[in-house]
Amino acid sequence: MMSVLELRHLKSLTALAESGSVSQAAQRLYLTQSALSHQLKQLEAAYGLTLFERKTQPLRFTPAGERLLLLARELLAKVAAAERDLARIRQGEAGEVRVAVECHTCFDWLMPAMDQFRQHWPAVELDIVSGFHADPVGLLLSDRADLAIVSEAEPQTGIAHLLLFSYEMVGIAAREHPLAAKAVWQAEDFVGETLIHYPVADEMLDLLRKVLAPAGVNPARRTAELTIAIIQLVASRRGVAALPYWAVQPYLERGYVVARRVGEHGLYSQLYAALREADAERAYMQDFVQTVRDSSFATLPGLSLLHDK
Repeated sequence: MMSVLELRHLKSLTALAESGSVSQAAQRLYLTQSALSHQLKQLEAAYGLTLFERKTQPLRFTPAGERLLLLARELLAKVAAAERDLARIRQGEAGEVRVAVECHTCFDWLMPAMDQFRQHWPAVELDIVSGFHADPVGLLLSDRADLAIVSEAEPQTGIAHLLLFSYEMVGIAAREHPLAAKAVWQAEDFVGETLIHYPVADEMLDLLRKVLAPAGVNPARRTAELTIAIIQLVASRRGVAALPYWAVQPYLERGYVVARRVGEHGLYSQLYAALREADAERAYMQDFVQTVRDSSFATLPGLSLLHDK
């Protein structure tokens, strides 16, 4: 008996489970929402079973859907392991990945991904270049790092940029702050406020670069090194901030602060893996990037693979 299942179906099922919605899963898979919906309806028609309860938020799998999801996770893991084995046969299994970061919140998702990668490539030496680096690409060019996590894909000779994920930046305020009553913040809402942010250059702050500076708004500033310190300052009404949604979600669930959209269409940022072009074809480097993506999508809410937000 011929099976209707293909790898693309299994990838769609895992994307749905991890994103919780058809629209977000479609973005991750580089499909239109209608194309993904059509694919899922074909799968349901082939089995004569409903695989999802579509009116729930997040989307919930039926028992039939859960069974296929279990198969998807088992089979995709085996396919990935087999492909890594083939890559080791072709290119060898030893190497080095020294990672440099420019973002303060990277370690929330980078460390779990690194743990997974070590299991995939035990002979590859994996390390983090200590400290926060304002110019991590410079470390690549001087051979002091092998991969850098950066927020801008600026064209540079000899450097390749691979998108890791896109994410939404949200404005956060104390629950009793006047801005908490607004669902969407505009640039003018920051006039007279104190903006609390990480101690980085203005060009690395998307709120300033994309929203405030074009509107001629330059609020008072205060900096803090740690995310929890920013949250505490905001909760104490010392100012407002803009942080990745996935970074503040645990504090939102506890009611420490509230989060609001910045701009009618939201404020979106991207993170890229920058590496030397000569290293971009190495199997373990490609697997490191994919492991970061897979681990992040499985654990962080609201991610996509879109450039143009």
